[in-house]
Amino acid sequence: MFHAAPLFSQRRGRPRRFSSRDLTGGNRDFWAIEPGEEKALAEFESAGVIRHLWMTIGHDDRLYLRKMVLRAWWDGEETPSIEVPVGDFFCLGHGIARSFQNAAFDCVTHHDNEGNVGGGVAMNCWLPMPFRNGMRITVQNESDKTCGHFYFYVDFEELPAEDPDLADALYLHAQYRQEYPTETGEAILAEQGVNYWDRLDTPVDPSQNYVLLDASGRGHYVGCNLSVHNLDPALFRKRFGDRELGAPELTWWGEGDDMIFIDGEAEPSLYGTGSEDYLTQAWGMHDRAHLFGGTSVHEYDPHHPDRRACTSYRLHLPDPIAFSKSIRVTIEHGHGNLQRNDYSSVAYWYQTEPHAAFPVLPHVSERLPRFAR
Repeated sequence: MFHAAPLFSQRRGRPRRFSSRDLTGGNRDFWAIEPGEEKALAEFESAGVIRHLWMTIGHDDRLYLRKMVLRAWWDGEETPSIEVPVGDFFCLGHGIARSFQNAAFDCVTHHDNEGNVGGGVAMNCWLPMPFRNGMRITVQNESDKTCGHFYFYVDFEELPAEDPDLADALYLHAQYRQEYPTETGEAILAEQGVNYWDRLDTPVDPSQNYVLLDASGRGHYVGCNLSVHNLDPALFRKRFGDRELGAPELTWWGEGDDMIFIDGEAEPSLYGTGSEDYLTQAWGMHDRAHLFGGTSVHEYDPHHPDRRACTSYRLHLPDPIAFSKSIRVTIEHGHGNLQRNDYSSVAYWYQTEPHAAFPVLPHVSERLPRFAR
Protein backbone atom coordinates (compact mmCIF):
# COMPACT_ATOMS: atom_id res chain seq x y z
CA MET A 1 0.00 0.00 0.00
CA PHE A 2 1.68 3.20 -1.17
CA HIS A 3 1.83 6.28 1.01
CA ALA A 4 -0.81 8.84 0.06
CA ALA A 5 1.81 11.45 -0.91
CA PRO A 6 2.88 11.28 -4.58
CA LEU A 7 6.07 9.32 -5.07
CA PHE A 8 7.64 12.27 -6.88
CA SER A 9 7.19 14.60 -3.86
CA GLN A 10 10.20 15.15 -1.60
CA ARG A 11 9.84 13.20 1.64
CA ARG A 12 10.33 15.16 4.86
CA GLY A 13 11.03 12.24 7.17
CA ARG A 14 14.35 10.64 8.02
CA PRO A 15 14.36 6.90 7.23
CA ARG A 16 15.14 4.76 10.28
CA ARG A 17 15.10 1.05 11.13
CA PHE A 18 15.17 -1.30 14.08
CA SER A 19 16.15 -4.86 13.19
CA SER A 20 17.51 -8.12 14.55
CA ARG A 21 20.87 -7.61 12.82
CA ASP A 22 24.04 -9.03 14.32
CA LEU A 23 25.69 -6.07 16.09
CA THR A 24 29.10 -7.79 15.88
CA GLY A 25 29.04 -7.63 12.09
CA GLY A 26 28.51 -11.37 11.79
CA ASN A 27 25.58 -13.12 10.17
CA ARG A 28 23.67 -14.23 13.27
CA ASP A 29 20.92 -11.76 12.40
CA PHE A 30 18.32 -13.18 14.77
CA TRP A 31 17.27 -13.05 18.38
CA ALA A 32 16.45 -15.86 20.77
CA ILE A 33 13.39 -15.39 22.98
CA GLU A 34 13.01 -17.63 26.00
CA PRO A 35 9.69 -19.13 27.20
CA GLY A 36 7.56 -16.36 28.73
CA GLU A 37 10.05 -13.66 27.76
CA GLU A 38 8.88 -10.39 26.20
CA LYS A 39 11.44 -8.49 24.14
CA ALA A 40 11.25 -4.93 22.82
CA LEU A 41 11.76 -4.88 19.06
CA ALA A 42 11.64 -1.10 18.81
CA GLU A 43 11.66 1.81 21.27
CA PHE A 44 11.79 5.40 20.09
CA GLU A 45 11.10 8.62 21.99
CA SER A 46 10.36 11.13 19.24
CA ALA A 47 7.72 11.44 16.49
CA GLY A 48 7.33 9.46 13.31
CA VAL A 49 5.41 6.89 11.29
CA ILE A 50 6.13 3.18 11.04
CA ARG A 51 5.86 2.28 7.37
CA HIS A 52 6.67 -1.43 7.31
CA LEU A 53 6.94 -4.43 9.61
CA TRP A 54 8.62 -7.67 8.54
CA MET A 55 9.31 -10.74 10.59
CA THR A 56 9.98 -14.44 10.25
CA ILE A 57 10.36 -16.96 13.05
CA GLY A 58 12.18 -20.23 13.55
CA HIS A 59 10.54 -22.00 16.48
CA ASP A 60 10.45 -25.60 17.71
CA ASP A 61 6.80 -25.13 18.72
CA ARG A 62 4.70 -25.54 15.59
CA LEU A 63 1.92 -23.45 17.16
CA TYR A 64 4.15 -20.39 17.55
CA LEU A 65 1.94 -18.23 15.31
CA ARG A 66 -0.71 -18.37 18.04
CA LYS A 67 1.66 -18.56 21.02
CA MET A 68 3.74 -15.46 20.26
CA VAL A 69 2.06 -12.10 20.90
CA LEU A 70 2.73 -8.76 19.19
CA ARG A 71 2.10 -5.56 21.19
CA ALA A 72 2.53 -1.85 20.42
CA TRP A 73 2.20 1.31 22.52
CA TRP A 74 2.02 4.89 21.23
CA ASP A 75 3.03 8.09 23.05
CA GLY A 76 3.75 6.45 26.40
CA GLU A 77 0.27 5.00 26.92
CA GLU A 78 -0.16 2.46 29.72
CA THR A 79 -2.03 -0.22 27.79
CA PRO A 80 -1.12 -1.40 24.28
CA SER A 81 -3.02 -0.25 21.21
CA ILE A 82 -2.03 -3.48 19.46
CA GLU A 83 -2.25 -6.83 21.24
CA VAL A 84 -2.60 -9.76 18.86
CA PRO A 85 -1.06 -13.21 18.36
CA VAL A 86 1.63 -12.77 15.73
CA GLY A 87 0.09 -14.95 13.03
CA ASP A 88 -3.38 -13.46 13.42
CA PHE A 89 -2.02 -9.91 13.11
CA PHE A 90 -0.75 -10.84 9.64
CA CYS A 91 -4.05 -12.58 8.68
CA LEU A 92 -2.73 -16.10 9.35
CA GLY A 93 -5.40 -17.61 11.58
CA HIS A 94 -5.36 -20.96 13.41
CA GLY A 95 -1.54 -20.94 13.45
CA ILE A 96 -1.54 -21.93 9.76
CA ALA A 97 1.13 -20.73 7.31
CA ARG A 98 -0.02 -19.66 3.83
CA SER A 99 1.23 -17.43 1.02
CA PHE A 100 -1.08 -14.56 0.09
CA GLN A 101 -1.04 -10.84 -0.63
CA ASN A 102 -3.45 -7.97 -0.12
CA ALA A 103 -3.22 -4.19 0.09
CA ALA A 104 -1.89 -4.18 3.68
CA PHE A 105 -0.32 -7.60 4.31
CA ASP A 106 1.94 -9.99 2.44
CA CYS A 107 2.97 -13.47 3.63
CA VAL A 108 5.00 -16.13 1.86
CA THR A 109 5.96 -19.67 2.81
CA HIS A 110 7.67 -22.49 0.92
CA HIS A 111 5.35 -24.40 -1.39
CA ASP A 112 5.94 -27.56 0.65
CA ASN A 113 4.74 -25.74 3.78
CA GLU A 114 1.53 -24.24 2.37
CA GLY A 115 -1.33 -24.93 4.77
CA ASN A 116 0.79 -26.45 7.51
CA VAL A 117 0.60 -25.42 11.14
CA GLY A 118 3.77 -23.43 11.79
CA GLY A 119 6.89 -23.77 9.69
CA GLY A 120 8.80 -20.88 8.19
CA VAL A 121 6.78 -17.96 6.83
CA ALA A 122 7.73 -14.36 6.05
CA MET A 123 5.15 -11.82 7.25
CA ASN A 124 4.84 -8.18 6.15
CA CYS A 125 2.55 -5.29 7.13
CA TRP A 126 2.32 -1.89 5.44
CA LEU A 127 -0.40 -0.25 7.54
CA PRO A 128 1.06 3.13 8.61
CA MET A 129 1.48 3.57 12.36
CA PRO A 130 1.96 7.22 13.41
CA PHE A 131 3.15 8.42 16.81
CA ARG A 132 3.93 11.85 18.26
CA ASN A 133 5.85 11.20 21.48
CA GLY A 134 7.40 7.79 21.10
CA MET A 135 6.53 4.20 20.39
CA ARG A 136 7.33 0.76 21.76
CA ILE A 137 6.83 -2.59 20.02
CA THR A 138 7.33 -5.94 21.73
CA VAL A 139 6.95 -9.65 21.06
CA GLN A 140 6.30 -12.16 23.83
CA ASN A 141 6.97 -15.88 23.56
CA GLU A 142 4.11 -17.59 25.42
CA SER A 143 5.27 -21.04 24.35
CA ASP A 144 7.03 -23.33 26.81
CA LYS A 145 9.79 -23.74 24.20
CA THR A 146 12.53 -21.30 23.27
CA CYS A 147 12.11 -19.29 20.08
CA GLY A 148 15.57 -19.84 18.65
CA HIS A 149 15.41 -17.58 15.60
CA PHE A 150 13.39 -14.36 15.56
CA TYR A 151 14.18 -12.06 12.62
CA PHE A 152 12.54 -8.66 12.16
CA TYR A 153 12.54 -5.20 10.59
CA VAL A 154 10.66 -2.17 11.92
CA ASP A 155 11.00 0.49 9.20
CA PHE A 156 9.86 4.01 10.05
CA GLU A 157 10.26 7.68 9.23
CA GLU A 158 11.36 10.03 11.97
CA LEU A 159 9.41 13.29 11.74
CA PRO A 160 9.31 16.55 13.69
CA ALA A 161 6.36 16.61 16.09
CA GLU A 162 4.92 19.61 14.22
CA ASP A 163 4.99 17.82 10.85
CA PRO A 164 1.71 18.38 8.98
CA ASP A 165 1.32 14.62 8.43
CA LEU A 166 0.88 14.28 12.20
CA ALA A 167 -1.44 17.26 12.72
CA ASP A 168 -4.63 15.21 12.74
CA ALA A 169 -3.11 11.73 12.79
CA LEU A 170 -5.04 8.92 14.44
CA TYR A 171 -3.35 5.92 16.04
CA LEU A 172 -3.46 2.39 14.66
CA HIS A 173 -5.13 -0.19 16.88
CA ALA A 174 -5.46 -3.95 16.44
CA GLN A 175 -7.40 -6.24 18.74
CA TYR A 176 -7.79 -10.01 18.91
CA ARG A 177 -11.03 -11.67 20.01
CA GLN A 178 -12.34 -15.22 20.05
CA GLU A 179 -15.40 -17.25 20.98
CA TYR A 180 -14.78 -21.01 21.18
CA PRO A 181 -17.46 -21.99 20.28
CA THR A 182 -20.04 -19.35 19.44
CA GLU A 183 -23.19 -19.65 21.55
CA THR A 184 -26.59 -20.22 19.97
CA GLY A 185 -28.99 -20.20 22.90
CA GLU A 186 -30.40 -23.60 21.95
CA ALA A 187 -29.31 -27.20 21.38
CA ILE A 188 -27.34 -28.16 18.28
CA LEU A 189 -29.85 -28.35 15.42
CA ALA A 190 -28.68 -31.73 14.13
CA GLU A 191 -29.21 -33.18 17.62
CA GLN A 192 -32.76 -31.83 17.49
CA GLY A 193 -33.33 -33.53 14.14
CA VAL A 194 -33.59 -30.11 12.47
CA ASN A 195 -31.81 -29.05 9.29
CA TYR A 196 -30.23 -25.59 9.48
CA TRP A 197 -31.56 -24.71 6.04
CA ASP A 198 -35.11 -25.12 7.34
CA ARG A 199 -34.51 -22.37 9.91
CA LEU A 200 -33.70 -19.44 7.63
CA ASP A 201 -36.80 -17.55 8.82
CA THR A 202 -35.52 -17.46 12.40
CA PRO A 203 -35.77 -13.88 13.75
CA VAL A 204 -32.48 -12.05 14.19
CA ASP A 205 -31.19 -11.07 17.65
CA PRO A 206 -28.13 -8.83 17.15
CA SER A 207 -27.23 -9.07 20.85
CA GLN A 208 -26.02 -12.62 20.16
CA ASN A 209 -23.79 -11.61 17.25
CA TYR A 210 -20.07 -12.29 17.32
CA VAL A 211 -18.32 -9.02 18.19
CA LEU A 212 -15.36 -8.06 16.01
CA LEU A 213 -14.84 -4.64 17.59
CA ASP A 214 -16.34 -2.48 20.33
CA ALA A 215 -14.43 0.82 20.51
CA SER A 216 -14.98 4.29 21.98
CA GLY A 217 -13.50 7.55 20.73
CA ARG A 218 -13.20 9.20 17.32
CA GLY A 219 -11.73 7.46 14.33
CA HIS A 220 -12.39 4.98 11.55
CA TYR A 221 -12.53 1.22 11.21
CA VAL A 222 -10.29 -0.10 8.43
CA GLY A 223 -10.97 -3.82 8.43
CA CYS A 224 -10.65 -7.23 10.01
CA ASN A 225 -9.72 -10.82 9.51
CA LEU A 226 -12.08 -13.57 10.61
CA SER A 227 -11.03 -17.15 11.32
CA VAL A 228 -13.68 -19.85 11.46
CA HIS A 229 -13.18 -23.49 12.42
CA ASN A 230 -16.26 -25.10 10.91
CA LEU A 231 -17.61 -27.61 13.44
CA ASP A 232 -21.38 -27.32 13.14
CA PRO A 233 -22.85 -30.66 11.96
CA ALA A 234 -25.57 -30.95 9.37
CA LEU A 235 -28.40 -33.47 9.44
CA PHE A 236 -27.32 -35.31 6.30
CA ARG A 237 -24.37 -37.17 4.80
CA LYS A 238 -23.13 -37.24 1.21
CA ARG A 239 -24.36 -40.42 -0.46
CA PHE A 240 -24.29 -42.00 -3.89
CA GLY A 241 -27.04 -44.57 -4.05
CA ASP A 242 -26.59 -46.69 -0.95
CA ARG A 243 -22.90 -45.81 -0.68
CA GLU A 244 -21.58 -43.09 1.61
CA LEU A 245 -18.99 -40.97 -0.20
CA GLY A 246 -17.68 -38.73 2.53
CA ALA A 247 -17.66 -37.69 6.14
CA PRO A 248 -20.76 -36.15 7.71
CA GLU A 249 -21.57 -32.81 6.12
CA LEU A 250 -20.81 -29.59 7.94
CA THR A 251 -23.21 -26.69 7.73
CA TRP A 252 -22.14 -23.70 5.61
CA TRP A 253 -21.10 -21.01 8.09
CA GLY A 254 -21.36 -17.95 5.88
CA GLU A 255 -25.04 -16.93 6.11
CA GLY A 256 -24.42 -14.64 9.10
CA ASP A 257 -25.01 -10.95 8.32
CA ASP A 258 -22.61 -8.17 9.25
CA MET A 259 -24.08 -5.36 11.38
CA ILE A 260 -22.09 -2.23 12.21
CA PHE A 261 -23.43 0.16 14.85
CA ILE A 262 -22.03 3.70 14.83
CA ASP A 263 -22.06 6.19 17.72
CA GLY A 264 -24.37 4.17 19.94
CA GLU A 265 -27.24 3.78 17.51
CA ALA A 266 -29.90 1.14 18.21
CA GLU A 267 -30.18 0.00 14.59
CA PRO A 268 -27.04 -0.56 12.52
CA SER A 269 -26.19 1.96 9.82
CA LEU A 270 -24.53 -0.84 7.91
CA TYR A 271 -26.50 -4.10 7.69
CA GLY A 272 -25.25 -6.77 5.31
CA THR A 273 -26.57 -9.89 3.62
CA GLY A 274 -24.09 -12.62 4.56
CA SER A 275 -20.60 -13.28 5.84
CA GLU A 276 -19.03 -14.07 2.48
CA ASP A 277 -20.73 -10.97 1.03
CA TYR A 278 -19.12 -8.75 3.67
CA LEU A 279 -15.79 -10.45 2.98
CA THR A 280 -16.21 -9.41 -0.71
CA GLN A 281 -17.01 -12.89 -2.05
CA ALA A 282 -20.19 -14.75 -3.07
CA TRP A 283 -21.53 -18.28 -3.33
CA GLY A 284 -19.12 -19.42 -0.65
CA MET A 285 -15.56 -18.47 0.20
CA HIS A 286 -12.99 -19.08 -2.51
CA ASP A 287 -9.23 -19.54 -2.40
CA ARG A 288 -8.49 -16.07 -3.72
CA ALA A 289 -6.66 -13.19 -2.02
CA HIS A 290 -7.42 -9.77 -3.49
CA LEU A 291 -6.51 -6.22 -2.50
CA PHE A 292 -9.37 -5.48 -0.12
CA GLY A 293 -11.07 -8.81 0.51
CA GLY A 294 -10.45 -12.50 0.17
CA THR A 295 -9.12 -15.64 1.78
CA SER A 296 -5.70 -16.08 3.34
CA VAL A 297 -6.36 -19.60 4.70
CA HIS A 298 -8.84 -21.65 2.68
CA GLU A 299 -11.25 -24.07 4.35
CA TYR A 300 -10.90 -26.82 1.75
CA ASP A 301 -7.24 -27.83 1.85
CA PRO A 302 -6.56 -31.10 -0.02
CA HIS A 303 -3.59 -31.80 2.26
CA HIS A 304 -5.77 -31.40 5.36
CA PRO A 305 -9.26 -32.48 4.21
CA ASP A 306 -10.70 -32.95 7.70
CA ARG A 307 -9.49 -29.69 9.22
CA ARG A 308 -12.13 -27.27 7.83
CA ALA A 309 -10.46 -24.11 9.13
CA CYS A 310 -10.41 -20.85 7.21
CA THR A 311 -9.34 -17.23 7.55
CA SER A 312 -10.81 -14.45 5.43
CA TYR A 313 -10.32 -10.70 5.50
CA ARG A 314 -11.96 -7.39 4.60
CA LEU A 315 -9.91 -4.19 4.33
CA HIS A 316 -11.80 -0.88 4.31
CA LEU A 317 -8.81 1.07 2.99
CA PRO A 318 -10.65 2.87 0.17
CA ASP A 319 -13.88 2.94 2.23
CA PRO A 320 -13.03 3.43 5.94
CA ILE A 321 -16.01 3.49 8.31
CA ALA A 322 -15.86 6.66 10.40
CA PHE A 323 -17.23 7.13 13.90
CA SER A 324 -17.35 10.16 16.20
CA LYS A 325 -18.09 8.52 19.57
CA SER A 326 -18.07 4.75 19.25
CA ILE A 327 -18.31 1.81 16.89
CA ARG A 328 -19.50 -1.76 17.35
CA VAL A 329 -18.70 -4.16 14.52
CA THR A 330 -20.58 -7.47 14.71
CA ILE A 331 -21.47 -10.45 12.57
CA GLU A 332 -23.94 -13.30 12.97
CA HIS A 333 -22.53 -16.81 13.35
CA GLY A 334 -24.90 -18.37 10.86
CA HIS A 335 -28.29 -16.83 10.17
CA GLY A 336 -30.05 -16.07 13.44
CA ASN A 337 -26.84 -17.00 15.29
CA LEU A 338 -27.88 -20.64 15.07
CA GLN A 339 -24.42 -22.13 14.55
CA ARG A 340 -21.74 -23.26 16.99
CA ASN A 341 -18.32 -22.80 15.41
CA ASP A 342 -14.99 -21.57 16.73
CA TYR A 343 -14.59 -17.90 15.78
CA SER A 344 -11.51 -15.73 16.24
CA SER A 345 -10.69 -12.39 14.69
CA VAL A 346 -8.54 -9.29 14.51
CA ALA A 347 -10.02 -5.82 14.00
CA TYR A 348 -7.91 -2.93 12.68
CA TRP A 349 -8.85 0.69 13.24
CA TYR A 350 -7.46 4.19 13.73
CA GLN A 351 -8.66 6.38 16.56
CA THR A 352 -7.86 9.07 19.10
CA GLU A 353 -6.41 8.17 22.49
CA PRO A 354 -7.22 7.05 25.07
CA HIS A 355 -8.83 3.90 23.76
CA ALA A 356 -11.32 1.74 25.63
CA ALA A 357 -9.90 -1.20 27.56
CA PHE A 358 -9.36 -4.30 25.44
CA PRO A 359 -10.85 -7.64 26.45
CA VAL A 360 -8.31 -9.73 28.35
CA LEU A 361 -6.23 -11.70 25.85
CA PRO A 362 -7.22 -15.37 26.26
CA HIS A 363 -4.62 -17.58 27.91
CA VAL A 364 -2.30 -19.24 25.40
CA SER A 365 -3.86 -22.66 26.05
CA GLU A 366 -7.31 -21.25 25.26
CA ARG A 367 -6.13 -19.69 21.97
CA LEU A 368 -5.02 -22.96 20.41
CA PRO A 369 -7.12 -24.19 17.49
CA ARG A 370 -9.24 -27.18 18.40
CA PHE A 371 -7.63 -29.42 15.77
CA ALA A 372 -4.17 -28.83 17.28
CA ARG A 373 -4.86 -29.16 21.00
